[in-house]
Amino acid sequence: MFGLSINIHAQALPAAKRLRAAQVGGGFSFAIPDYGGTYLKGFTGYADLDLFRRLALEFDAHFNSVFTPTDIGEDTFLIGPKFSIMRRGRADIYVKGLGGIGRFHYQKGLYQTYTIPAIHTDTFGVFAIGGGIDFHASPHLNVRAIDIEAQDWPSYGTPGHPAHGLTPFVTTFGVGYVF
Repeated sequence: MFGLSINIHAQALPAAKRLRAAQVGGGFSFAIPDYGGTYLKGFTGYADLDLFRRLALEFDAHFNSVFTPTDIGEDTFLIGPKFSIMRRGRADIYVKGLGGIGRFHYQKGLYQTYTIPAIHTDTFGVFAIGGGIDFHASPHLNVRAIDIEAQDWPSYGTPGHPAHGLTPFVTTFGVGYVF
């Protein structure tokens, strides 16, 4: 009989590999509106779709016209790339650049004048840069510890006044579900 030893090196292949991950979430947001003297508060919905290892596409919808002590509101609908700059343990630190539209609400009250009707909404183009930190609490649950956006509304202007722009800051805290 012949005794021959053959070394076999084998490695199991993964049964499945996640090609893309998606996240949908919501949270509380507040804005420094760059118009008036106090914060606007509201809600944010967001969705992320991973494109590559560190690159994702993000959609944000900020509704900062819910609690408005100065009778104005700012809602934005933005989309753009999000890049993870550092992943350590459960933390994911990211930056993003977004573009879309913003809706500026004049509500009945403080800003009602003859040149600005009592209740109306104006729509403008918006650009934003920002970043934040997500914590992976479980395989399907992310906690958005903080997300900050510096927005630019370059074409904002009021009736009878030329466009001079707005530069609000929006901060969000929330929770997301990962698919």
